[in-house]
Formats: sequence, structure tokens, C-alpha cells
Amino acid sequence: MANLFDKFVDFDDSKWIGPVSDYPAFEYSLEQVVRAGEFIARTVPWTDESAPQIRDAFRIANAWRDSHALPMRSLGLTLRHFIRSENLSGFTAGRVKRMEAIRKKLGRRHITYNLSTLQDLGGCRAIMSSVADVAKLSEKLKSHRRHEFQYENNYIAEPKKFGYRSHHIVISFHGDPKYIAFFGRIIEIQIRTKLQHSWATAVEAVGLYLGQNLKGGRGNSDWLRFFDLMSGELSEIEKSPIRLDLSNRLARREEIQELNHKLHILQNLDNLRNVVKWAGDAFTPRDKPTHYILKYNNYLRTVEVKTYTKPTQAAESYDMAEDIYNKTGDYLENIVLVELEKIGDLRRAYPNYFLDVEIFRRIFASILKAGDTDEYSVIQQERAPLPLRQERIDPNWVGRSPFPRPKGA
Repeated sequence: MANLFDKFVDFDDSKWIGPVSDYPAFEYSLEQVVRAGEFIARTVPWTDESAPQIRDAFRIANAWRDSHALPMRSLGLTLRHFIRSENLSGFTAGRVKRMEAIRKKLGRRHITYNLSTLQDLGGCRAIMSSVADVAKLSEKLKSHRRHEFQYENNYIAEPKKFGYRSHHIVISFHGDPKYIAFFGRIIEIQIRTKLQHSWATAVEAVGLYLGQNLKGGRGNSDWLRFFDLMSGELSEIEKSPIRLDLSNRLARREEIQELNHKLHILQNLDNLRNVVKWAGDAFTPRDKPTHYILKYNNYLRTVEVKTYTKPTQAAESYDMAEDIYNKTGDYLENIVLVELEKIGDLRRAYPNYFLDVEIFRRIFASILKAGDTDEYSVIQQERAPLPLRQERIDPNWVGRSPFPRPKGA
């Protein structure tokens, strides 16, 4: 059966977004959003006196963030249409930004934005098979007349410090007049190759494992240097621009070998494959969720997945899941709400939540084996299989955690 997307040459995403009532509404003013952002950026002790103000601030901040769900869905559908209509190879995902990350970003000194102007409260991601496909999709998106192109940062042409590579495009949402209440929402779209995605995944997964913000460029300097060097290796594989200080391949690989001996990198990557236990809802063939909440427990190193068919339900659950951490400021879990076309893309799009570094590990192992030669290859299409869901053996235990509680405990 042909995919229904193929029937529409002039793609109208309103046919696929669904009723406006399925999405979180927004009933506050932008002035209230700005004030709420200023408040949540501070550390305010939770007391009987401060509780009402704290609740109001997070209620407004959550509502503003959740109102990006419909624009995010629309841009995700647009990306999928372009991938298919241009015969490109890739898949997409979307996510709304974690409140912990929002608070940290707003709390930075000398910032030039506020909560109402953050460009990545809603984000879409496209993972493509090649740099050429990234370029084609990027140009197609920028020329799209339905939405308004704002600006771009091409970190493939000019990699960021510590090696991050991806093409970022910021779009202002517009479209069908029935969605006018959401016009102007800013969505950041990240378009990258599978190799670039494997690198970013490894940085975040190792950072979670070590309890360090390597993704933000903070933490062990040797690990940060290793990922910078590996970014140069992957750039060379993809024939992409390499920073001048990383361009000497022999020196680069010698330093990688030294860091591997010092940090036991290959062994650590091997260990990561066995750390996380799979814990999630059982999916049946009849399930057709569009949204998922992923929870990674930083202490137990477990993953929980919950599915939703309506964005409003997903947003409500997301806000509730984050509520306790917003009160205490102690984020015991990494929680993210994502939107996907199909369940099979869940682990491919967010492998960092499963500490899945298999593709990156294979590339690194090949480089170690190759030494100063080019005699290694990279299988870009490779995908690690989903782990088996943990079976509940004793009916007296409840919950999906690998560390369950007896009933009534």
C-alpha cells in the first residue's frame, strides 16, 4: 500500500495535524510569560508563602512551552513530506524542551532572550543518511513558503567548539488560518547525518553515565578532547570541513590512542551497552501513539517509556512528571516528551536515553584498529536492536522498575 503522503504533491499538513482541541491551548499574555521566565530562572525556596507564586510561574511556563506542540507537529510533518517527495533517506522526531534545561538557559548571565523568545522550546530533528541529503533537506525547508525562515547555524560547515556538528534552522510557525492562535511560535530544526547523530548521542550518553554535562562543554577535559578529536575523524569520513587544529590525521589518531589508554574509552563504551535495563509499556499492534514520554533515572540507570495518542494528555503527564523536580531543584530523572511517526524510530531518534552508543563504538573500534591507515569502513545504516522488555515474574510485584516495590509498600 502506497504511503498516503505520496498522494499530496502540494502538501497540506492540516489534514494530518488533527483537531486543534487535541493540543494544549495557551490563555496567558506574553508579558506574563516573560515574568514567569524571570521567576523560574531563580532559585526560590519552596515554603508556604512562596508556593502559590511558584505554582503560578510554572503553570504559565508549562502552558507556553506546551503550546509549541502543534507547531512542532506541523514542522515534523513538513520534514517527513520533503524527505519522501525528494526521495531522500532519513527519519524525523520532535521534542519539547525539558524544564530543567529551560531554567538553566534562562539563568545564564548576559542572555539576550527571555522565555517568550527562546528558539528551541519546540524542536524537530531529522537524521539523514548523508551530508548531501542534509543539504538538500535544509534548502527545501528554507524555501518553504508556508512558514517563515528566521535564521540558520550551519555547524557542519563550521563545527562548534568541542566538535558538535549539525545544521540548525529556526522557523516561525504559520499555516492554516484555523491555527492562528499558534502563529509565530519558534521551532528549531536540527538536521544531521547518522554519523553526526551517533557522535552527539555518545557525548550525551557518556555525560549521563559520568554525571557530567559534556554536552554543554563542561566536565572532564580529557573526555571533551576525545570527542573533539572524534568529530574530526567523522568529518574526514564524510568529507566535511575539519577545523585546522584537527586536520593532521596522524597526530589526531595518536592522541586518540593515548586518550583511550588513559580513560579506557573502548571499555567504557562496552560497559554502557549493558548498563540500562529496559522498562516500558507493552506495545500492541493496535497501539498507534504519536507522543512518548521517556524517563531516564540518573541513579538506577533505567529507562521508562509511556505512550500517548493525544498531545493534550502527553503534555499534562509531562508537566506532572516534572513538577516534583521543579519544586526541589533536584532532577533525579531526565524526562523528555517526544513526537514520532512510528514506535520503531524511538530508540533511533533518542538513543542517548538508552545509553545506546553502539554505532559510535563500532566506528571508534575501527579507528583504533586502523591506526594511521584508512583501512576501515563505516556502516551508516547500522541499528542496534531494541532490548527485550523485562518480564514480570512474580505477580505480587507491581510497577515497571527493575527495582519494584511489593504491593502496599
